[in-house]
Amino acid sequence: MQLYGSTISPFVRKVAVFAEEKGIAFDLIPTAPGDASPAFRAISPFGQIPAMVDGDAALADSSAIVAYLEAKHPEPALIPADPWLRGRTIWFDEVADTVVFAVGRTMLFNRVVGPLFRGVAGDAAAADRAEREQWPAILACLDEQVGDHAYLVGDRLTLADIAIASAFASALHACPPIDAAACPNLARYLDTMLARPAFATRIAGERAFIARARARKAA
Repeated sequence: MQLYGSTISPFVRKVAVFAEEKGIAFDLIPTAPGDASPAFRAISPFGQIPAMVDGDAALADSSAIVAYLEAKHPEPALIPADPWLRGRTIWFDEVADTVVFAVGRTMLFNRVVGPLFRGVAGDAAAADRAEREQWPAILACLDEQVGDHAYLVGDRLTLADIAIASAFASALHACPPIDAAACPNLARYLDTMLARPAFATRIAGERAFIARARARKAA
């Protein structure tokens, strides 16, 4: 399987971690969002990352890809069969994509991606405003959702955990760590999730990549 994108993107990282937790081998093909090459657009017509090629199958969009992988490789199950648990899992996946990273993207783009990789200054005020006005409510809500549990859905790892942890991993490249005094459940949960090898090795590489970019910009 070939996976196109960069794992600084939470959507690409979500698919990469999902595949690794299932034991699915893949090659990561570094690709920027919006890549206009005809070969990439044949896989991802709107230039979205991640995109995937698996034999004759080609897909773009992280949720479509993980649904495909779950159906093709059902064990270990990362999307529960139980209707209620499956619904909760898909809800957390959506929250990760459209709530957590909607705010996280504002911080990540304006503080990291824009100035370091796109050659644009970034809107520092917009990033500060998102962190100050929107981020705390998201942290508080998810701290309550986590509670004293090890996992978000049921008693084992699911797509819910992978999606939420991935959204936070990207945001945390651009904002302070979770305050364990204010959000102890969420801080504990993310420390545990992001220490899993499928996350930890990628995040270490992303941090090194960002550090090199900062050094080049400062030189």
